[in-house]
Amino acid sequence: MTTAAESEILTRVGPRTPMGRMMREYWIPAALSHELKAGGDPVRLMLLGEKLIGFRDAQGRAAILDHRCPHRCASLFFGRNEGDGIRCTYHGWKFDVDGACKEMPNVPAHQSFTSKVHAKAYRVAERNGIVWCYMGARETAPPLPCFEAVMLADEAERNQFCVQRECNYLQALEGDIDTSHFSFLHMGAVTPEQADPASLGRYALINRAPEYHVADTDWGTMYAAYRPADEQSTYWRVAHFLFPFWTIPPDGDFQDHVIARAWVPMDDHHTMFFHVSWKKNTPGLRKDKNGQQLPGATIGNTYLPNTTDWYGRWRLAANAGNDYMMDRKSPSYSGIDGIHLQDQALTESMGPVVDHTFEHLALSDLMISRTRRRLLQAARAAEDGAMPPGVDHPETFQGARGGDFLSSNQIGWLQAYSDEMRASKNPTGALKIAAE
Repeated sequence: MTTAAESEILTRVGPRTPMGRMMREYWIPAALSHELKAGGDPVRLMLLGEKLIGFRDAQGRAAILDHRCPHRCASLFFGRNEGDGIRCTYHGWKFDVDGACKEMPNVPAHQSFTSKVHAKAYRVAERNGIVWCYMGARETAPPLPCFEAVMLADEAERNQFCVQRECNYLQALEGDIDTSHFSFLHMGAVTPEQADPASLGRYALINRAPEYHVADTDWGTMYAAYRPADEQSTYWRVAHFLFPFWTIPPDGDFQDHVIARAWVPMDDHHTMFFHVSWKKNTPGLRKDKNGQQLPGATIGNTYLPNTTDWYGRWRLAANAGNDYMMDRKSPSYSGIDGIHLQDQALTESMGPVVDHTFEHLALSDLMISRTRRRLLQAARAAEDGAMPPGVDHPETFQGARGGDFLSSNQIGWLQAYSDEMRASKNPTGALKIAAE
């Protein structure tokens, strides 16, 4: 059981919390590149409990600053994006993308002290459609993440989107490393006879109670859920947790399943979900034996218009205020249409931060309990000065690939995983193929 004290460490992400300090050692996805327009309006961002603004200057350089002007703390959200920086509209002080004060027009020239004033600015990097932010204290930032999904450079082959979720990052993330809910929440109304016989996912309907292997890894944790398949084979669903808040889910053909999802804490009660995947992935079970979409198995999101408030980005039209547009007369198991929306509804229903002392975990939750333990270990070790896993060596994470597959029931799970890795497509070149 997760104790109240452990839960406090796991779920709190502010600047002075153990988990918040540990997460700040990593590069964090802050926004999609297209959200920041050159010379355009500032955008309010919430990251790890901090109120920030993002903007892109006229030269195209992205910036992330504390929203408070260091003069009198008026919000730079109301600033003017002018040429090489942002100008506070209160007194006209101007700051460049690094936070350096360039002008103090309300101060006589001989009294100006621009060289002594800096807006709090975080280091920013941009790659493959994502604006990354380093919020740590190190003088030299670590390398950017380089696991395969975030290395998809061709925009035409990349599926990339965000969704805001109104709950703590941990309960959102844990939905992605909980394989047995697939057979209920998403496919509970589907019988094995209805399912597409070409999809391996049908085995998750024949046997809805898998067994598990779970292991610590250099990048975090992984599980291999397994079920008997045909007479001489085993059906596997493999997924991963990657520090500090990434998941690689199992729902798709392992050999081309290039995907990663970040559960970025905005604050303790809000999470921004970043999804990146290869468009040439073979999806998991979505269709029936006649090629028609299974009940509730839609993919895609319908958004409310973005607004400029702190929580105004990437909100779904179906939400807690309208019961996620649930229709109990529909043929889907939950009455909620859409795989992501089903997950959203259930994880948000737990409350802003789940009371972990109320839980009764089973062996089917072994991946969840193991991942919590790894997070706690890393956060506590970071408090003692240890660098969290993979920060300085992000190539460590390149050994992770998730998905489903069949293997001979005569071989062990790690051998089966290695065999699939060697047979996998490697479109980015970033996948570290397992050795013989």
